[in-house]
Amino acid sequence: MASRASRSLAAVVMAAGRGKRLKSEIPKVLHPVCGRPVLWHVLTAAGALRPEKLIVVVHHGRERVEEEVRAWGFDATFVDQGEPLGTGHAVMVAERAVGRTADVLVLPGDEPLVTADQLRALMALHRRRKPAAVVQTTEASDARGFGRVIKEGDSFLRVTEGDEASSAELEIREVATSVYSFRREDLFKALPVISRETKQREYYLHHVLPVLVDKGEDVLVHRVDNGGSVGMNSRAEQAFASAVMRRRINDGLMASGVTIVDPGQTYVDAGVKVGRDTVIQPLTFLEGDTRIGSGCEIGPSARIRDSRVGDGAEIQFSVVREASIGARASVGPYASLRPGTVLKAGAKAGTFVELKQTTVGEGSKVPHLAYVGDATIGRGANIGAGTITCNYDGIDKHPTVIGDGAFIGSDTMLVAPVRIGKDAVTGAGSAITKDVPAGALAVERGEQRVVEGYSKRRGKRAVARREGRKSRGEDS
Repeated sequence: MASRASRSLAAVVMAAGRGKRLKSEIPKVLHPVCGRPVLWHVLTAAGALRPEKLIVVVHHGRERVEEEVRAWGFDATFVDQGEPLGTGHAVMVAERAVGRTADVLVLPGDEPLVTADQLRALMALHRRRKPAAVVQTTEASDARGFGRVIKEGDSFLRVTEGDEASSAELEIREVATSVYSFRREDLFKALPVISRETKQREYYLHHVLPVLVDKGEDVLVHRVDNGGSVGMNSRAEQAFASAVMRRRINDGLMASGVTIVDPGQTYVDAGVKVGRDTVIQPLTFLEGDTRIGSGCEIGPSARIRDSRVGDGAEIQFSVVREASIGARASVGPYASLRPGTVLKAGAKAGTFVELKQTTVGEGSKVPHLAYVGDATIGRGANIGAGTITCNYDGIDKHPTVIGDGAFIGSDTMLVAPVRIGKDAVTGAGSAITKDVPAGALAVERGEQRVVEGYSKRRGKRAVARREGRKSRGEDS
């Protein structure tokens, strides 16, 4: 037998299923759990073991599945199962792709809770004890519909299914997760022995296990904690698996030095990074490719997607998408930072502010009630309430440039393309259509008129109108 160090490994991921209970046009394995498709989670766990071969068995939605897997950067071999005839059949069709590797790791494409650590422990058991197979099990919160795993210590005895199970066995909640390791030769010798004489007329992979036991081979059980979840075959199971994964993610963040005020109301996608001493308030959503620095205050009620947030920044009651928030910057409450927004260090986007494709310079402020799009704002500028960059002429978008130290008066309309020079000022209520030189004041508004005695005359006219209605019998 080859030494442990030299034993090669092939990982076979079963991803051909339709997922009828999901009632979706999307392939089952591409449904998301905590921001990533379930198959991405499985391949990430398997890939961490650096198998010699990574094989994905596909069929339903094959083109889309293959395209996604390649986009994620996995170097996988794809095998079309053809007519899907069960998990045993999925592994049968992968035999040629497996080749002569010593060991085979088999995983379902719909188990998002499998982790690299679980697989390392399973393979360590496989290579230390050298059984013919290891079956991964977990305790299901609801084991109805699953075969119960019967074992003695960590030795597998059998799986009881349906009417075969005694009342005592039906009390068992330990079930197989469909994650297995096999010695290759034993696996592919046993597969032809199993039968399609099942309720679904399919070949079941777990039927290989009693074949191996009957031959006198050792089959071991490796139990993991998946929080009561088993697979993802329905929308309810998808939600359950997502909840378990969120707890894992939040627990990991807290263990690394992040304060999460209410983990049950904090939603963090897989792969999001958060620095130490950051405080995450309830109803915060950190999604996609997001990185949060150290010492930040995030939330309550913040949604941040595919963004970068620097150390010491504060974001509350706001939506941030594909934006970059500098150190000590402040966002919200009730701000919307759209793609392409950059807040430099110490900048502010305040209450009811919307920014799009805009850079706000270091220490500059857009404090409230403003829309700024396609703009560049220098350092130390102040943008007054009600300011709008009129960046769209109905055909094209045009830029606005605001220099360092500029002061934009409240309710200014900046009709792009336009440049406001360094330390320039615009008067409140102005519509600025021309460039403003550095240090200049630009005011554009109609001359104010004052009409003396207007209130008295208006009052007399109102009395006269009422008297006229009475004389015509129009008032009740």
